[in-house]
Amino acid sequence: MSSSRQARAAAWGLAIALLLIAAAVVVPPLTGWQVWARLDPHPSLPPLHGFWQPKVGAGTVPALLLAVVALWWSFAAARTWPWGRLLLAGYTAGLCWMFALALVDGPSGISRVLGNPDEYLQTARSVTSIHELLQTYVSRIPFSAGDLHWPIHVAGHPPGMLLFFVGLVRLGLGGDFAAGAVVTVIAASIAPATMVAVRTLGREDAARAAAPYLVFTPAAVFLAVSADAVMATTLTWGMVALALAATRGARRGSLWAVLAGVLLGSAVMMSYGLPLAGLLALAVLASARRWWPLPVAALAAAAVVGAFAVAGFAWWEAYPVLVRRYWDGLAARRPAAYWLWGDLAALAISAGPAVGSGVACLGARMRTPLARLTDPAIVLPAAALLAVLLADVSRMSKAEVERIWLPFVPWLTLSLALLPERWRRPALGVQVLTALLVQHLLYTSW
Repeated sequence: MSSSRQARAAAWGLAIALLLIAAAVVVPPLTGWQVWARLDPHPSLPPLHGFWQPKVGAGTVPALLLAVVALWWSFAAARTWPWGRLLLAGYTAGLCWMFALALVDGPSGISRVLGNPDEYLQTARSVTSIHELLQTYVSRIPFSAGDLHWPIHVAGHPPGMLLFFVGLVRLGLGGDFAAGAVVTVIAASIAPATMVAVRTLGREDAARAAAPYLVFTPAAVFLAVSADAVMATTLTWGMVALALAATRGARRGSLWAVLAGVLLGSAVMMSYGLPLAGLLALAVLASARRWWPLPVAALAAAAVVGAFAVAGFAWWEAYPVLVRRYWDGLAARRPAAYWLWGDLAALAISAGPAVGSGVACLGARMRTPLARLTDPAIVLPAAALLAVLLADVSRMSKAEVERIWLPFVPWLTLSLALLPERWRRPALGVQVLTALLVQHLLYTSW
């Protein structure tokens, strides 16, 4: 495809993303439309689950310095550094980026979110028996359980996420700050893991081109200390294992396929929405042009889900109960007429408006003979986009998707590798500016 056509697609994609964000922010207050982004007394700022709170803090100067580093040096490093050094630098820079943004709020930027009683950590501290937890988990999801019903986030997810925090508590890492730091350290591995998956599938050039966007993502605002970051990390490494399985011989590949299944099954036990990640798994196998790991990984994933069922928690029994609780809560008030597109605006903020350019270039590439169903730089972002659209139309993700859809953000971000050369640095500028503005102007709740 010609560079001029790519540039036009990128411009249209960015314009549409910015207009979508502007409309989602402006329409509710101008029209008096109550869309119920929040339930508490704070004036909400849809489409985000947050409100205005301009501030500067300890992380402001480091975040600004990292933004300068990103814009001036990250592309050269991504192109020329040896692969191992690039992965290490990507992890380190991503970790610093997340911590710097979080610390704009001071130490509470690390501890506040997980210390919220609606999150997992306080419940995890009260767990004395995992057996009893799993045996009673489903019965405590609905509001009808009275004082025994789970807090919002625990009720809204399978027990895998809660068990992660139970493990942190038992390891002595159950303090608000300690747990937040652990989650951030884990989340920083998402960028290098995505790069490894893409390189394993034969597109090191695309992995290098996407590296600055994966590391200096606006999603870092929401990844730092968010439990959804743990889900995203688990999913991403599951895709790495699946890519390794599909590109190795059957003997070694089978072990990687089993690991992939265990990780992907664990992700399903962390979020009811992550079965949609099966689209990403199919995209990985299509890119590798090998399908034999599919039954191996599927059996391993089923074994994880089955083990939970034997222990007392059956995913297929819990999900209908969760749906009833979901519609008994704030979701019933949230108008689908707004959130069907407002969710996409929230995603455009979380992933960064430049992802609109990447998706537009993706669409343009898929209409040309250059598009191949085996190109991971095309197939993986397309699968992530389809998963997000399916989640959107399900109406089970009304609001708060700036964190709920984090597992799909790295794969959408991969589409930025398709940008024409002259768009790449400005697009990264849009991304880091979005992160800085969101963190310094808003209380994001995450």
